[in-house]
Amino acid sequence: MYASVGDRLIVRSNRVGGPVRDGEVLQVRHSDGSPPYVVRWSDNGHESVFFPGPDTEVHHVAPGLAPDPGDDAG
Repeated sequence: MYASVGDRLIVRSNRVGGPVRDGEVLQVRHSDGSPPYVVRWSDNGHESVFFPGPDTEVHHVAPGLAPDPGDDAG
């Protein structure tokens, strides 16, 4: 699994009918885009270091649409 800043991680529950979580990748700690990632979760705004499992999907943001790390507006 590889991700970039601005990508969305979707984590599906391992139980039928369980919750689905999603979060925005804020930081990638390896230059090749491999985990772990610093993620801000949309359900509670909490930021955490995340090691994705097999129930995680990456939704890549199109180049140029990722937030600018130097932009203080967001």
